[in-house]
Amino acid sequence: MPNRKLALGALALVAAVVVPGPGRAAAADPGSPATVLNPGFEATASDGSPTGWSVRGQRSASFVEPGGRSGANRLTHWADRPYRVETYQRLTGLRRGDHTLRVSVRVSGGQRDAYVALTGCGGPARRVDLPRTGAEWWVEVAVTTRVSTGRCTVALVSDGNAGDWAHFDDLAVTPASRPAGAPALRIVGADISHLTKNEHHGAVYADHTGRPGDALRILAYNGVNYARLKVWVDPADGFSDKADVLAKARRAKALGMGLLIDFHYSDTWADPGKQFKPAAWADLPFDQLREALYAHTHDVVDSLRRQGTPADMVQVGNEINGGMLWPDGRWDNWDGLAALLTAASTAVTDAAPGTTVALHLAEGGNNGGHRWWFDNAVSRGVPFDLIAVSHYTYWHGPLGALQANLLDLTARYDRPVLVVETGYGFTLAEHDHQANIFDATLQQAGGYPATPTGQAEAIRDMVNTVAAVPGALGLFYWEPTWTAVDGAGWDPADPSSGDGWENQALFDYSGRALPGLRVLGGAAR
Repeated sequence: MPNRKLALGALALVAAVVVPGPGRAAAADPGSPATVLNPGFEATASDGSPTGWSVRGQRSASFVEPGGRSGANRLTHWADRPYRVETYQRLTGLRRGDHTLRVSVRVSGGQRDAYVALTGCGGPARRVDLPRTGAEWWVEVAVTTRVSTGRCTVALVSDGNAGDWAHFDDLAVTPASRPAGAPALRIVGADISHLTKNEHHGAVYADHTGRPGDALRILAYNGVNYARLKVWVDPADGFSDKADVLAKARRAKALGMGLLIDFHYSDTWADPGKQFKPAAWADLPFDQLREALYAHTHDVVDSLRRQGTPADMVQVGNEINGGMLWPDGRWDNWDGLAALLTAASTAVTDAAPGTTVALHLAEGGNNGGHRWWFDNAVSRGVPFDLIAVSHYTYWHGPLGALQANLLDLTARYDRPVLVVETGYGFTLAEHDHQANIFDATLQQAGGYPATPTGQAEAIRDMVNTVAAVPGALGLFYWEPTWTAVDGAGWDPADPSSGDGWENQALFDYSGRALPGLRVLGGAAR
């Protein structure tokens, strides 16, 4: 909880600087881009309010206190009763064109509304909702608008319940790298690998009004513009093999979607805890294993190209923090892992030149682990174009850790970044005999209520966190169509297995699309 008394006492020590008083516009030289004055809230008036800024609403709910992101102080919105407050600054002297506001925030969550905005700029007002971050990590958010009058107002707004809080720091308004009105994310995708198995066993889907329809069409109608498809080598149930992938690719491309292919290099699930070789490759010596890997990768990618549904992106391996094709490509045999990754990457570009090759790790906020991994890959010359990560907040930590890692990875390795897996629950209720992965413990860790609204807010906050990373291409939601249907369980070798994911799908237990789908798809519009 903010300590206002402490804040005012500490701020008496801050040196005064010359800035415009409350209510006055912050002007810039006509020939230079305007800047936000007192962007770190280091200068304050005697009542603790930030110098150069004005306040509307409950003035006592907007104050400066120690604990900034980069400097000594931050702006805080907080009150011990319900409140609404807006802290704002008018800028003049802005050059005409598109400008982006970036703000670092920490937010309790729970507010009726909380956002930053650019208004009065001559074009439509633009805003971005504040993500629920918790107290440990700062997250940067960004919003872009078109300035045609030379003026613009920066607004920081909280409509909170008693005890809700938001922190703001390090504001900047700069010329935009992307046009105003552009989608928040270029790529908004869905992993639909399990869809054909679900459909085969009778799954039905409907839009948010309850009108039945094809699940993939419902996704596309709501704005999803990419499909992600896993590839298993020889699965026991026949789903997610090459033939099934080709069929789903035809459906996705017919709807105008991009295509990300996800090679598991296994007959079943591959992830950080297991990387089992396909049965047909189990006893191959290393050189023949590498040849089999190349041939399988080339065959699938080439087949997609020849049927007129080329892969736009291909990830060689799935969540390969610990390597792949154990033990030959395990993490403690980096030379072997690098040779296998190089063979797979080469197979992709030999089959379809120009296709983007991704390397995919789990634990999207694990910067130390990711640096170690990619330093090893780069030092051994593994060819790749894109860094892909999974990030489930209830497993992998807060959004601030994810964003900090993405910012570092894209700068350190000079590659774009992409979140290829995320998800969140909309209920804690079960819908089949298989216990759900997402339970009350993970709800507590994730921080959002397990409700349709909570799921939608989790998706919104993930979108806004990723969208503020300059090198980020977008994100994928994992298996939004995997609803519970008898016979369509998780284990390809066990028809009696159930679905532990149905409460994280984007369709409810009647098959109707949830609000989170519109939030997800809206990021691409």
